[in-house]
Amino acid sequence: MTNPQKTGTLLTHISTDPQKYDGAVNIPLHRASTIVFNSYADFEGRPKPPFVYGRAGTPTSAAFEQAVAALEGAAGSVSTCSGLSAIVTAITAFAGSGDHVLIPDNAYGPNRKFCEKMLSHCGVEVEFYAPLTQDIGKQFRKNTKVLFIEAPGSLTFEVCDIGAFVTAAKAANITVIMDNSWASPLLFRPLDHGIDVSVMSCTKYISGHSDAMLGVVSATEAAYPKVKATALALGICAGSEELYIGLRGLRTLHIRLKEHQERGLEIARWLEKRPEVKRVLHPALASCPGHENWKKYFKGSCATFSFILHETDKKKFARMLDGFQLFHMGASWGGYESLCFPEQPASCRTATPWTEEGLLLRLHVGFEDIDDLKKDLEQGFKRLLS
Repeated sequence: MTNPQKTGTLLTHISTDPQKYDGAVNIPLHRASTIVFNSYADFEGRPKPPFVYGRAGTPTSAAFEQAVAALEGAAGSVSTCSGLSAIVTAITAFAGSGDHVLIPDNAYGPNRKFCEKMLSHCGVEVEFYAPLTQDIGKQFRKNTKVLFIEAPGSLTFEVCDIGAFVTAAKAANITVIMDNSWASPLLFRPLDHGIDVSVMSCTKYISGHSDAMLGVVSATEAAYPKVKATALALGICAGSEELYIGLRGLRTLHIRLKEHQERGLEIARWLEKRPEVKRVLHPALASCPGHENWKKYFKGSCATFSFILHETDKKKFARMLDGFQLFHMGASWGGYESLCFPEQPASCRTATPWTEEGLLLRLHVGFEDIDDLKKDLEQGFKRLLS
């Protein structure tokens, strides 16, 4: 028996098959809708032939899904066309009309909108919970089917007590789904902690170059069939080029995440010392809500976090943002370039009102020279105070 491969080796070689493709080290990009059958017996034997229709799978999607499943320690993974479509697939696989689901109050904005508009419209009762609640079990009902976790939470980066949540949900026979886009399986493996379904926006760190829309759902042996059947029923699938880009991005994920972590922490600690900054919301810093939970469960951090200014004047805030040379305003993160996102949490909180008076800014620290990034921020603070 060979020794288990470590992460870097696994990422470099998982789902490669050079002998099958004339020595090419990368799985070819398969653009396929129609897939023909060799015989009527094969047709009658569906879905035993490995590929029957492009939407249901191709060699490219299989390679990507097998690679992610290996990283996640999952029975199987299902690729989707975006992070949101992965969330939609996961939740609708386990919740239907008459059911009750629990969603964190700090959930990714589009997830919240989907739950409020679409799930509620379909007869699912959606309840938002305080992300740092000490007793999630008090919100369980007889018809609660899904407990959704996002850790760290979107914009404000609280980390809940994942283990306590899972223990309570298992005792009540509730499916636990987690959005793990921030950490990826390199920094946290949800299924190792009893979570049933792991969701990732591969648009972010997996792809890593801001050029692909891609999501994935990974699940345990018991949960995977429902996830796969739901994706097929909804017609959700990933594009062939995005799958190729996602698989390519996986090859360097471990190298990029190390660099992102170092850069993110350096900027976060630098911001802590700035007089213009009220608080830095980075899970690896002791001042961040849920920091002890982060230390308990996560192997590291990435380069996406927020900070709160003392300033409350949006005109001054705009002057600061509009003059940035390197921190461009953009809604995504996880790529090679630095980004800032000035969305404020107050309008999307119901269970736990956001009471911070200062303006919040989310950063993603890219691969520009770190001193240039500090200068860009420093000049922004000067515009803020001028």
